[in-house]
Amino acid sequence: MGERTAQRQLVVVDLAPGPRLVAALRAAWDGGPAVAPLPRGLAPRARAEVLGSLRGSRLVSERGSVPLPDPLAVADDVALVVATSGSTGAPKSVALSRRALETSALAGSGRLGVDRQTRWLCCLPLSSMGGIGVLTRSFVAGSEPVVLRRFTPEGVAQAGDVDALSLVPTMLVRLLDAGVDLARFRHILLGGAGAHPALLARARAAGAAIVTTYGLTETCGGCVYDGVPLDGVEVDVGGAAGRIRIRGPVLAEGYRGPDGDAGAVTAADGWLVTADLGRLAADGRLEVLGRADDVIVTGGVNVAAGRVAALLAEHPAVADVAVLGVGDADWGQRVVAVVVPLDPAEPPDLPTLRAFVAERTTSAEAPRQLLLTERLPLLPNGKLDRLALRALVG
Repeated sequence: MGERTAQRQLVVVDLAPGPRLVAALRAAWDGGPAVAPLPRGLAPRARAEVLGSLRGSRLVSERGSVPLPDPLAVADDVALVVATSGSTGAPKSVALSRRALETSALAGSGRLGVDRQTRWLCCLPLSSMGGIGVLTRSFVAGSEPVVLRRFTPEGVAQAGDVDALSLVPTMLVRLLDAGVDLARFRHILLGGAGAHPALLARARAAGAAIVTTYGLTETCGGCVYDGVPLDGVEVDVGGAAGRIRIRGPVLAEGYRGPDGDAGAVTAADGWLVTADLGRLAADGRLEVLGRADDVIVTGGVNVAAGRVAALLAEHPAVADVAVLGVGDADWGQRVVAVVVPLDPAEPPDLPTLRAFVAERTTSAEAPRQLLLTERLPLLPNGKLDRLALRALVG
């Protein structure tokens, strides 16, 4: 946010999904006070910490509007301040401009071929870029979104005149399990986490028009659709399999902290270096392999946890899976697979899964420990809670 004029008020909103929250976000879009939507369900201490860090001018909730102490304005071109998911630690507050949000919405809508007749259903939190992206695509199209107060398969099934929505993989699983007719939607954006190939195949067999997306809060959400960057967005990967870098007009203005500026999101050359590993396929499409901080060094070999999880997800006895590394006296780290079995009465065993992975890559990438669980721990926005997962493994 640098030396730009900081005169715009920042209003923190703690509202349930619905007309009032949509109106506050639309007002920020139209040039009113900038808005920071507060994630719902925060513990009191975490809520106080977020409020103190944001330094908004007032807090708007169902109880009314109250002034906040020691406010600090944001730069004039900042429209939204959005907290990241915090799946690996403390969340950051990301400052986004109307220009970046609009560029992202127009590019995404153009890629999908949506028009004014397209009506979006929002069932993702409006404190996350997934939910906000539904609104901004509606704003640029001039259509009125339908907002669910909370996600349920019944709510999606009963939604009226809608033909597009955004989901995370967990939501897609629940909709398929409930038998919801997904073929009625012209567009289904799927992001927030990697989708297992078996899940994509199942959804498409059910008639779902799935488009997978990759992006971050810092990129106004999804900026790569089905492996192809949106118009105006550049994507690069360092080496054969390295850090994913992103450049373009969809990038955030910077981070927000208690003293205002908390750092830029990009390097001096304009590239955002993500925490994700990727590679470019032969056709130029981006393949996301997992997070750089999820690389497991086992026996001197670097193993990408995301790649191992993707391989394990192809096993017919695996319904869901996550992979991580834990300390090991002999190997430095050992590869641990946390698996939700498709049939709890007949779960896969470790030798079977080791052989399944080793046949497709190398034995070094095969898991050395297996933990079975009923479900993977998730954050409220449907992403994997990596801190809770590590606590589960112990």
